[in-house]
Amino acid sequence: MKPFALSKVYQLLEPGPVVLLTTVRRGTANVMAMSWHMMVEFEPPQLACVVSNANYSFGGLRAARECVIAIPASHLAPVVVKVGNSSGCDTDKFAAFGLTKVPSASVTPPLIGECFANLECKVTDTRFVNKYNIFILAVLKAWINPAQKNRKTLHHRGYGKFVIDGRNIKLKSRMR
Repeated sequence: MKPFALSKVYQLLEPGPVVLLTTVRRGTANVMAMSWHMMVEFEPPQLACVVSNANYSFGGLRAARECVIAIPASHLAPVVVKVGNSSGCDTDKFAAFGLTKVPSASVTPPLIGECFANLECKVTDTRFVNKYNIFILAVLKAWINPAQKNRKTLHHRGYGKFVIDGRNIKLKSRMR
């Protein structure tokens, strides 16, 4: 064994696929790339996500307490990176990067038409926002696009490196 830089530990524990988070701030929809999130409850589904207070989307999420988590397939990687490398304070990312706003059923922020799944969410707990920028979200409605067959997701490994889902395996489980 040899020492490993603490600044790179997150690369070892990357929590899940890169997603796109949509919010509405002052009546305008915004989208950001996000890879720091995790499930915290199965049913009803709840998740935790980190949205830095340095991100433009932070203000919209904190004020409106609702969002959409859109899950892009790997073919959208170039768009996802462009979204992540720009700010909604000076860019309409939907228009700039060719993303389609689709009306949501239970929240104001839009779904993203190009993503294979979209989760409409409400913020249910903000106790960790001030200290850690962690929002707890309840999924109110979930959408899947059956026409999209390639559902391989993109995972951020840090410093511009990504990995795409590999081969699926099935093992015996007691989960229903």
